[in-house]
Amino acid sequence: MMKQQALGLIETVGYTTAVSAADAALKAANVTLIGVERVIGAGKSLGVTIHLSGDVAAVTAAVQAGKEAAERVGKVISAHVIPRAHDEVTDKILTQFLLGQQKAEEVVAKEESESVESQSSLPEVTNKPSSEPKKKKNKGQKET
Repeated sequence: MMKQQALGLIETVGYTTAVSAADAALKAANVTLIGVERVIGAGKSLGVTIHLSGDVAAVTAAVQAGKEAAERVGKVISAHVIPRAHDEVTDKILTQFLLGQQKAEEVVAKEESESVESQSSLPEVTNKPSSEPKKKKNKGQKET
């Protein structure tokens, strides 16, 4: 997780609104989309929060642009910039919503550890040829 950088959050109702917010935010400033959170909320609406990271000025500009674009499309619940999120916020809360390479690396690491654990319980298999020669069958004769 990117430590000591600003964290920007834009919470919307609906996926299209969130995509519009993310698009505008990413075009407005040099920020990274680090996560997306989807929650079914009251009234069975889909709440989507996008998570942005970068330096404070860039994240502030991106969140403002994303919020304005999202308001033209749908409903924005909230938008906020945390100038320097505490390590526990980024490590314990936001890691659930990571995207892209960060998430892929976590998934690969988890799969590798599970694979190593399952392989240790499998019997050893060798590709050595059998020392016993195979008997050929003649037509009409049963194998012995």
